[in-house]
Amino acid sequence: MQQSGVPGSRGCALCPLLGVLFFQGVYVVFSLEIKADAHVRGYVGENIKLRCTFKSSSSVTDKLTIDWTYRPPSSSRTESIFHYQSFQYPTTAGTFRDRISWVGDVYKGDASISISNPTMKDNGTFSCAVKNPPDVHHNIPVTELTVTERGFGTMLSSVALLSILVFIPSTVVVILLLVRMGRKSAGLKKRSKSGYKKSSIEVSDEIQTMKRHIDGSLHDRRRVT
Repeated sequence: MQQSGVPGSRGCALCPLLGVLFFQGVYVVFSLEIKADAHVRGYVGENIKLRCTFKSSSSVTDKLTIDWTYRPPSSSRTESIFHYQSFQYPTTAGTFRDRISWVGDVYKGDASISISNPTMKDNGTFSCAVKNPPDVHHNIPVTELTVTERGFGTMLSSVALLSILVFIPSTVVVILLLVRMGRKSAGLKKRSKSGYKKSSIEVSDEIQTMKRHIDGSLHDRRRVT
């Protein structure tokens, strides 16, 4: 009976140690967390930023590496387009040759890159992988990139917005001028009743001032259209 009790007691004594090892193992698995935008939309010819951030339980050293890969739509083939280790190494071959730029900062947990002169052929899946030894176990987030042409509707909305920004101030100026004219007209009526007559010079100056304000407003509207 005593001998059978000894192994049992040893097994219980190992339970806390196994528990510590178990939780340490879980901690290592999630010690490096990476985040990226799930979907990014861009336009042909306009630079596109692919964001990627990471959090590591270890300090950043020269052993840290960052790798970006690309997979075309409906394909299992992956292509390495960027590598970082103390210095950035964008790809010098393939579709993204001389079009990948480093815009991140590893000391701020930023592993982002930028694509210049994008085309619709760049559509696909991008993956961001970061390793910061001893933190090497992590998730690998993916970003779906969609590049399209700027449509007429998008261009029209931009022109409409610019028109509004110019039209509103011009309208305000015209309204203020009308209010001012109304007040002066009321003042002239009062003066006319009292026998006061405005000189031709004063009338001419007022007409020229009003004309300059109206011409300026019309000029701004013509520039937009």
